Amino acid sequence: MNLTERLRTKFPLLQAPMAGVQDAALCIAVSRAGGLGALPAAMLTPEALGQQLAAIAAAAPGPYNVNFFCHQTPTPDPAREQAWRAGLGPYYAAAGIDPAGIAAGPGRAPFSAAQLEVIAAFRPPVVSFHFGLPEAALLARVKAWGALVLASATTLDEGQWLVEHGADVVIAQGLEAGGHRGHFLSHDLSRQMGTFALLPQLAQRLPVPVVAAGGIADAAGVRAAMVLGAAGVQVGTAYLLADEARTSAVHRQALQSPRAAHTALTNLFTGRPARGIVNRLMRELGPLSELAPAFPLATAALAPLRAQAEAEGSGEMSPLWAGQNAAGCRAAPAAVITATLAQGFAAA
Repeated sequence: MNLTERLRTKFPLLQAPMAGVQDAALCIAVSRAGGLGALPAAMLTPEALGQQLAAIAAAAPGPYNVNFFCHQTPTPDPAREQAWRAGLGPYYAAAGIDPAGIAAGPGRAPFSAAQLEVIAAFRPPVVSFHFGLPEAALLARVKAWGALVLASATTLDEGQWLVEHGADVVIAQGLEAGGHRGHFLSHDLSRQMGTFALLPQLAQRLPVPVVAAGGIADAAGVRAAMVLGAAGVQVGTAYLLADEARTSAVHRQALQSPRAAHTALTNLFTGRPARGIVNRLMRELGPLSELAPAFPLATAALAPLRAQAEAEGSGEMSPLWAGQNAAGCRAAPAAVITATLAQGFAAA
């Protein structure tokens, strides 16, 4: 059985879940167009998650994916938080913001029993995870209703670990991919490879379908991934300008400018490496900083700086997530973007 049959979609094309820039609308549009739409749940409360799933169920778009993070919740470190805010001091002063009034907050939550109870009522056909897999008891309940479980790997070791612990499909996340790196066995970024180096290694060694992700933004990229052994592809950046996406105005502007050609991995915005378009904060503090608190605690201190800058039409304090190949970004309905990408399957 090939991946399309297992997903029950027209194409083995997965829309990458992108927390903060989309909701159910993009998921529904991609699924209706024959791909596998995704709903990112890491930033949703259980109540909001239920509302989004109800919207998907009401639209009856076909198979869809609900995505969760599996990170370990860090213990707050007051000294590190203080050092982080001290490092941001000049920006607070310039913006007239008192850092003492900024409340700390986690920003993103790992998969939990509370989230499981919400999705169990809807029984999504596909559930995916980033940063590994949840504890065995939670995963067993997800698989009990027949959900197909997907998870991201950035190395061969991670791919093998995922299969051994219950993943039905492995997503080969290349270093080119936008957003957060899915690594979980090692934080050493030098161990991670580009998509077209990682993909064949996983495809040859794993007994499950492997989906290529990272740097794929057009039909030619889809075709290349399939030739190298992918069972399907996952695309994120190419959907950021979709009509149904909730990408902010400053983010959209950056994606359509020459700046999009320069991306870097940064931990400044969340505390964990993620690829985004280089902006002022990344240039001045360096994209990777030891000052940033552990994921996801770095977010809170930056929130008022980001809000003020965006209100003034600036993305210099914002996480402008994007992969290394933003050339495929186009402002169009998600159905058009999906159809264009799907041409690569016919030619593979």
